[in-house]
Amino acid sequence: MPLYSSSSYSLPIMTAPLPGTNWMLILIILCSAVVVLIILTVLIILIRRRLNNKAAGNGLPHVRRSKKRSGLRNSFRKSGGRDEEMPLHRGAAYYPPIPMERLEKEFNRRHANDDQLFREEYDALPQEPSASYEAFLLPENSKKNRFVNIIMYDHSRVHLTSIPGVACSDYINANYVDGYKHSKKFIAAQGPKEETLSDFWRMVWEQNTATIVMVTNVKEKNKVKCSQYWPDTGSQQYGDITVRSEETSTLVDYVIRTLTLWKGEESRTLLHFHFTTWPDFGVPKSPLGMMKFVRRVKAANPADSGPIVVHCSAGVGRTGTFIVIDAMFDMIAAEQRVDVFGFVGQIRQSRCMMVQTEGQYVFIYQALLEHFLYGDTEIEVTNLRRHLQQLAARLPNSQDTGMEAEFKKLTQIPIEKHNMRSGNLPDNIKKNRVLQILPYDTSRVYITPTVGMKNSDYINAAFVDGYREKDAYIATQGPLPNTVTDFWKMVWEWKSCSIIMLTELEERGHEKCHKYWPGEVEMYGDICVEAKGDKTFQDYTVRTFHITNTKTHKFQKHAEGETEGLLEKKASCRTIQQFHFHGWPEIGIPANAAGMLDLIGQVERQQQQSGNGPITVHCSSGAGRTGAFITLSTVIERVKAEGICDVFQTVKSMRYQRPHMVQTVEQYQFIYQAVLEYLDSFTLYANFKDLQ
Repeated sequence: MPLYSSSSYSLPIMTAPLPGTNWMLILIILCSAVVVLIILTVLIILIRRRLNNKAAGNGLPHVRRSKKRSGLRNSFRKSGGRDEEMPLHRGAAYYPPIPMERLEKEFNRRHANDDQLFREEYDALPQEPSASYEAFLLPENSKKNRFVNIIMYDHSRVHLTSIPGVACSDYINANYVDGYKHSKKFIAAQGPKEETLSDFWRMVWEQNTATIVMVTNVKEKNKVKCSQYWPDTGSQQYGDITVRSEETSTLVDYVIRTLTLWKGEESRTLLHFHFTTWPDFGVPKSPLGMMKFVRRVKAANPADSGPIVVHCSAGVGRTGTFIVIDAMFDMIAAEQRVDVFGFVGQIRQSRCMMVQTEGQYVFIYQALLEHFLYGDTEIEVTNLRRHLQQLAARLPNSQDTGMEAEFKKLTQIPIEKHNMRSGNLPDNIKKNRVLQILPYDTSRVYITPTVGMKNSDYINAAFVDGYREKDAYIATQGPLPNTVTDFWKMVWEWKSCSIIMLTELEERGHEKCHKYWPGEVEMYGDICVEAKGDKTFQDYTVRTFHITNTKTHKFQKHAEGETEGLLEKKASCRTIQQFHFHGWPEIGIPANAAGMLDLIGQVERQQQQSGNGPITVHCSSGAGRTGAFITLSTVIERVKAEGICDVFQTVKSMRYQRPHMVQTVEQYQFIYQAVLEYLDSFTLYANFKDLQ
């Protein structure tokens, strides 16, 4: 009977038995050989781990100092990111590209059991450096590096033009990184240090860069993450380059700065995109802000410009996350699939440690899934009328119109019941008008607790972001008899000077809101509210109140004397305006948006005069009409600034901050119609952008 032996380096080899062979002896010898082989393998692994740990303890990764580069990057290029039979470096596992129709299923499978499969996939990425980094180690360059363990490969590093007589003046901690089928689309860099400010601008100039992406704040948790390398106003000199600040546009998640660079007689204009809402630890709760940011950068960067400079602090974690999302958006458009594992592996051959944490890796998948499920819903205002006609049509093989189908996607966003603990506490149940509409713990409005009263910091109210500012609105329910005092405490403590009321006190025989304002003057706890008159318009009433915190006044009077007390009373008195909208019928939606649009204009003027504190908005439950008003205000502000309308993502973002915002498809459709009415008020509607 022939025997077969197998080797990991060859095909099975057939051997014939020798005459008179002692089978027991052969078996013992073979078993002993296998045991010895296993022991040697374990020893080799342990020795390698010890060497790696020793290298890590020195602040540098353990690496074989060789000029030979991994085949990972070249294999991705040869395959165009497409050839599954030529896998990129996969470690012990192979994670092929995922077709978009399978992305949700694959995400849920990896996300189960506390991201166990995501963890395994991330750990399978190449971890150790794959190329030499001699320039990084030179003593002359040590002060130019922000971190001792964020090495920079020689083969992909950006070379500056050398300064005669200055050693190593061609060095900057930055590497070229490919995009999707776009060689050297990016430069991934560390955040500039004080010692490298002029080097940074030399690089931007020499590389003909037109766009800089900054994915960190200058300071986070009182720790410097990046030196500020641009002037807030005016001009500043960096070496032989002058940088002048031209314009700054601040939005809720990011800031766009227009900068002019001068070198001698030559000048260039550059856009600086600064993402400001990445938390110091972890990742953003929702990818919506980053997705909007990535799309804005992609749309703004000129096709004929040099590499986009991307940096955070180290230039690997958030920087890598941004680059991967950008590349995968391009891959989806070209191939209808994504290869996150392969692409992260590729860019790690250009700069080490790109996408630095498992959380960042999962965040990339979240952004891509969001993109797949909901797409790009931004509409240029000049196309809005045609888009609405498309939404009004029935979808093929469906009873739903496009509008109904779009709204259904919003209703499928899960309600985070685990994030409503405060509202469900026994002490707080009676403070809620509708038990299903509670504020999320992560976005709820806190008020100062009353001594001796448990859970008295609770009010059914949540912060909601606007177009330019975080927490621009307070979305709340119509006060109950037992929450009126809390309502005025909230208005005082959060310096809200505009109250929008979108319901009548009673509708269809039911109380929708308790009357929370006085005829003349009344005390609500420590807050004194004094009516100062009202004015009636066609669709709304404007009431003016003076409110005073009497507790502060009494304390100052006792502590500092009569005169100081009177001065404090005057200083602590504020003027509040309540805008009570009467144009919303008991059933359905307003017949037109004229009154609502006029109201939004009035509130905008009041905000400019009062200092732009958060706008308090309420209906009965604080979700339906409240959500519609906030959405319309936010969308119109973006329409005026950018000429872009995105109702869907605005509502979606709000629903992450307070559940059930915009409750019905009729309310949702009303927002679209109101935006169209707003645009129709311009005689040059087709050239709306020219009116900005």
